[in-house]
Amino acid sequence: MKLIKIVICIFFSLGLFGCATTYNPVTGRGELIFISTPTEVSLGKSIAKQIAWEKRLINEGNELERIKKIGKKLAHFSDRQDLEYHFFLVKDKEFNAFAVPGGFIYVNSGLADAANDNELACVIAHEIVHVAARHSVKHLQASLGYQILISAALGGENQATTRQISNMIFNLSQLGYSRGDETLADLVGVKYAYLAGYDPDGMVTFFQKLKAEATKRGQAIPAEIFSSHPDIDKRIQTVEAEIKRLRSIGK
Repeated sequence: MKLIKIVICIFFSLGLFGCATTYNPVTGRGELIFISTPTEVSLGKSIAKQIAWEKRLINEGNELERIKKIGKKLAHFSDRQDLEYHFFLVKDKEFNAFAVPGGFIYVNSGLADAANDNELACVIAHEIVHVAARHSVKHLQASLGYQILISAALGGENQATTRQISNMIFNLSQLGYSRGDETLADLVGVKYAYLAGYDPDGMVTFFQKLKAEATKRGQAIPAEIFSSHPDIDKRIQTVEAEIKRLRSIGK
């Protein structure tokens, strides 16, 4: 019941708190963001607790260290240096990776096993871009509104309510992003990978592996990672053009 009341408060809270224009360092444009960086980090920590409860995380081993090493190199080139980035390995055979607000990046073990270092770097870089450009914050903000996000970030009225809110946010974080957000994450992701010393062609070869895996299973391209829109073949072409441009201008 309390959660329903919070949802009702969304419309009032937007009017009462107004909105703030926040500079997006990835796009270079101002955007309407209700959530400050400290609140975003608190929100991310709340969601991370829920993920640790819902998912089976691998907390040691060479594969986790590999992800952390690659992630740390990429994070150095993120357009947002106001965050500390955290990298996690999820025991799950599916080809999936995702990010939540505040710099929390998750990679499934199935994906990590199938990807070489260049491909893994491009996948992680793609997720870092979602955080750097505040895609996850904007996505959740549009879906849930200011009041629910603040409640989750501040711990809610009680533990049960906090878990409910965090679970809602986690589920929304899995729904994917807009066509424009995904394209931006592709393009800037290959730039981050290139600047960090990885072969940006890893984005292309990973797309091809993803497509081959889906074909082998007789499925469409999974929406969980690199959303099925825009078309994956078009995304490969777009990324290849950006890689050519990057190499023409050098680092």
